[in-house]
Amino acid sequence: MSTKAGLRQSRYALRVGWTNINAQRATRNAQLFGLYAALSAIGIVMVFPFVWMVATSFKQPLDIYTLSLLPTHPTMDNYVTALTKFPFARWLGNSLLVAGVTTLSVAFFDSLAGYVLAKLEFPFKNIIFIAILCTLMVPTEMLVIPWYILSVDYHLTDTYWGIMFPGVISAFGVFLMRQFMHNVPNELLDAGRIDGLGEFGLFWRVAVPLVTPAVAALCILTFLGNWNAFLWPLIVIQDPLMRTLPVGLSQFSYGEAGSRWELIMTGASIATVPVLIVFAVFQRHIIRGVALTGLKG
Repeated sequence: MSTKAGLRQSRYALRVGWTNINAQRATRNAQLFGLYAALSAIGIVMVFPFVWMVATSFKQPLDIYTLSLLPTHPTMDNYVTALTKFPFARWLGNSLLVAGVTTLSVAFFDSLAGYVLAKLEFPFKNIIFIAILCTLMVPTEMLVIPWYILSVDYHLTDTYWGIMFPGVISAFGVFLMRQFMHNVPNELLDAGRIDGLGEFGLFWRVAVPLVTPAVAALCILTFLGNWNAFLWPLIVIQDPLMRTLPVGLSQFSYGEAGSRWELIMTGASIATVPVLIVFAVFQRHIIRGVALTGLKG
């Protein structure tokens, strides 16, 4: 009897255990379903403006103000008009050149300045760093007039250098790279010095590979900032062929019939392609850097 009672208790315990396991699985599945549903809803809300922009680029002018998301009569005329009747390709090339050069400049010089401020000792180092941080508190609008006077004095108006020189070095980038350079182990730098590397060699061959996620993040932010810049290129450039893409797109708002929304959305759709490519490329480096590096100072 005791054996049968023990078997019954064991079976009962197994049934109770399986019931608890199934209940936990159901609860976990419900939680995951709720989480995925919430994330999907947030994703739809975030993606909808982009989808609406692309869909509008294929609409005819009369279809823009309808409630339909998809165009009733899709057309490529907007792309043909933007690419043939306006110097759109030149504006796109100008933006790519300005954003690309400033991104490379910021990535190199800000990383170098961050390494110097983090790993080298020299007089007034902290004062210099504080002075750099203070420039972040100055609004860009207050710097436009000095920038313009400098551009006129050095004949930089209507030139690429005139557009780029305010952004070739970033105070925020110096601050960001300095903080990450602090996490580079001094032991690795000392080992490099023993092997005969100079300071620039230590920076380029030891420090930079270890702060790749920070460099990638800085490149993304810098490219986006210069790609979307409007105020300064509008002021310093008068030649229509030297306009950057945001300034060129603003010309679609001054037609005889009012704003050409179909052309604005067409230009904006094309303008997002380089941004998506840059983000996709550097996002991979950020994720790989976070996964493979765990440096502690």
